[in-house]
Amino acid sequence: MRAAVFMLLFTSLALPLGAQTLTPDVTIPPPPLKTVNLSGPRFGFTALSEGIVEKLHERNIDVRSSITQFGWQFEKQFYNKEGGVAAVNEWVLLFGGLEQGEALPSLSWMVGLRTSSGAEFGIGPNVTPAGVALAMAGGITFRSGSLNVPVTFAVVPSRAGTRISMLTGFNMRGRR
Repeated sequence: MRAAVFMLLFTSLALPLGAQTLTPDVTIPPPPLKTVNLSGPRFGFTALSEGIVEKLHERNIDVRSSITQFGWQFEKQFYNKEGGVAAVNEWVLLFGGLEQGEALPSLSWMVGLRTSSGAEFGIGPNVTPAGVALAMAGGITFRSGSLNVPVTFAVVPSRAGTRISMLTGFNMRGRR
């Protein structure tokens, strides 16, 4: 009986060891992705449709149909195929109408693609005092050394009307 218990104990400990291999059959994970911070200031102007101007007026915000925009774009490139397409994640915080004595906040979260030539397209939600909408943007980034100068056009259709924006700014490529 003692020999049977000893044999059972030995077998239960030895079997897991036998399942181990000297060369693990495990896929080696890829190296961590290189992210590039492309954040920087943004400025430009936005044309507001009559419906947007009326919607803002209902909230006691009186602006004309054209406003300036100033803010910051927080942008990270999180995937880049060498010489190909890069994936980007952007948060754009703008304040419009400052020249008219108003501070209209606008927050957009965009996910997009950028080509190696600098052309870019993105889409995502937008929140302003006029309501919530889906923003679509496209543009191109001009490069001079490590300086980037993006020029972006955005269209934000909503129930109240449409906003069309043109923004530019700058950032330094390669910062982390």
